[in-house]
Amino acid sequence: MKGRVHSFQSLGAVDGPGLRFIVFLQGCTLRCAYCHNPDTWSPAGAEYTVDEVVEKILRCKPYFAENGGVTVSGGEPLMQWAFVSELFRRLHCEGIHTALDTAGIGDPEGARSVLLHTDLVLCDLKFSNEEDYLRYCRGNMDTVLRFLKQTENLKVPLWIRHVVVPGLTDGTEPILKIAELAARFSNLQRLELLPFRKLCVSKYQAMGLPFPLSDYGECTDAEIQELYRIIENHLPEKAESFCFPNRAYKFNS
Repeated sequence: MKGRVHSFQSLGAVDGPGLRFIVFLQGCTLRCAYCHNPDTWSPAGAEYTVDEVVEKILRCKPYFAENGGVTVSGGEPLMQWAFVSELFRRLHCEGIHTALDTAGIGDPEGARSVLLHTDLVLCDLKFSNEEDYLRYCRGNMDTVLRFLKQTENLKVPLWIRHVVVPGLTDGTEPILKIAELAARFSNLQRLELLPFRKLCVSKYQAMGLPFPLSDYGECTDAEIQELYRIIENHLPEKAESFCFPNRAYKFNS
């Protein structure tokens, strides 16, 4: 079993709990306006067997094993669901925590095979309505919501993430809609609002591509905290606490 890999990160701290080994896979069908990794869109990438990836991970296990684990990201990892499923199965045999960082798109049966070996899902909920999903991602919101329901049915713990772009996704109405959508799922543990940044512009320039949101400003941490307060004020029954160091809003904890 081989997978097409973009890159590896040995000790990541933002893609799941604890320190994590992150495997970035190649290939994505979405074209999100704020995508930070356009170099992962193409399905072409270096091929690795599951054995080769597991070997790399086990070298780093002493550093992340106590509270961390492995996160598979992308691109879109569900495009290579058979590889991810087998990788996660092998990692469970080694007692390693597994996290799937996904946009929630892909074949439902393939997703199910991955989720059966997944300890945590981190899913991007990119917009609060179908029209913006299509316009800014070329994606289908219903597909994402069905995937989120699948994680609930399989009782896989869920973190939902949402990128906040000033002037695009930062209004009170869309933020509350995102929170309301997220709170539907009983397996939700955390809602993370992520500030829009433009560190990716150099990648677009190197690839000869225009960055769709070049005219939009970056989002500050203060703006993120204000949006959390808006959620707390309007949906107090859904909220239990703020977690400032992780900029995360917790549900169902």
